[in-house]
Amino acid sequence: MTTARPKKQPQRMCVSCRTRRDKRDLVRVTLKDDGTLVVDPTGKMPGRGAYLCKDENCIKMELKAHRISKGLKAEVNAEELSKLAGEIAKLDG
Repeated sequence: MTTARPKKQPQRMCVSCRTRRDKRDLVRVTLKDDGTLVVDPTGKMPGRGAYLCKDENCIKMELKAHRISKGLKAEVNAEELSKLAGEIAKLDG
């Protein structure tokens, strides 16, 4: 008789703090075909995606470092990042 093993949780890395966490603990940010950034709460939207921690300090680091541009392989301006940070803060709280 075999014992049931717990299901493995998919792991993703935050582009800001570079820590590996369960996918459900991160927020996916998607770059749509028209070049706009959106928060992807389902994690299944089409387009290039990058993951960020829901932690406020991690989001603040991202606003300074702009690492999400490298993860998405596209330029992201500061205005879009600050709007995105507000949307992520709404999801968490």
